Amino acid sequence: MAIIAKASVDKLIRKAGAERVSEDASKELAKILEQEGIDLAREAVSLAEHAGRKTVKKEDVVLAVKR
Repeated sequence: MAIIAKASVDKLIRKAGAERVSEDASKELAKILEQEGIDLAREAVSLAEHAGRKTVKKEDVVLAVKR
């Protein structure tokens, strides 16, 4: 089951300039975005743990993106 809603992915693609979006394109982008999000979240969790915290903070996420 997808974590990111198809409608949200459609909006993202349309915001990027597309007039029409195929269902396959939405599903594929959702799959990629979910995996990237999980990877970034894991890095942010690791950074929070390294700092001795259980709470992931904004700065952990920002640093995870930069890495």
